[in-house]
Amino acid sequence: MRIIPAIDIIDGKCVRLSQGDYHQKTVYNEDPLEVAKEFEANGIKHLHLVDLDGAKSAHVVNWKVLERIAGQTGLQVDFGGGVKTDADIKTVFESGAQQVSGGSIAVKDAETFDGWIEKYGSNKIILGADAKDGMIATHGWLESSELEVIEFIHEWNKKGIEYVVCTDIAKDGMLAGPSYQLYKSILNLNKIDVVETPMFSLDNISIEHPIKLIASGGVAVVEDLHRLKEMGCEGTIVGKAFYEGRISFKELREFV
Repeated sequence: MRIIPAIDIIDGKCVRLSQGDYHQKTVYNEDPLEVAKEFEANGIKHLHLVDLDGAKSAHVVNWKVLERIAGQTGLQVDFGGGVKTDADIKTVFESGAQQVSGGSIAVKDAETFDGWIEKYGSNKIILGADAKDGMIATHGWLESSELEVIEFIHEWNKKGIEYVVCTDIAKDGMLAGPSYQLYKSILNLNKIDVVETPMFSLDNISIEHPIKLIASGGVAVVEDLHRLKEMGCEGTIVGKAFYEGRISFKELREFV
């Protein structure tokens, strides 16, 4: 399982929010590049970079931060937040991202998102499935939808999506443990003989592209990482647990 530290950006600074609330913001470092280099020095190979300004304003804002990190480290960066147009995604890939995450765009403009999968390939596009009370939330978690998260993922998987990053917003930044039941429900989609998941019923389920689930939100201790690995998650995004010292770099190196 890949360990993917998160760097969330507001005003060019490395921050963390609690439950996606922009009013509950903690600044951890003025320079995200310093943070990225520290992760790389401790054996990390991947990075989840989120443009929170972009997510709120519906267009990419902090692409220069991406450019610096991609240009001055060897980290494989996936970028999300504010990627809404063909011009946005072009800018992000040209700035050095290896993958792009799209959540709100997959809800609000499915045709464009579908076109990105076709143009760039399913290995380059990650579906962002952020859940609030089992329903998809969009626009930096500021808006709710009427889309059930399991069904949403299943429908996009049928269109070719393989990588899915899912965050239970209630868990994010709370250091209270991941949403194991939600992730189990998503991973059950990979089991063709499963007719019913704990959160969603599917008849005659058929998965052409196995879902590679990246769990996000709530990781508090290294034991959470081991449990998510045992469940079958392809990757896990970790943020606040690193920044608050709940998971040490020694533990991180040993796990990697």
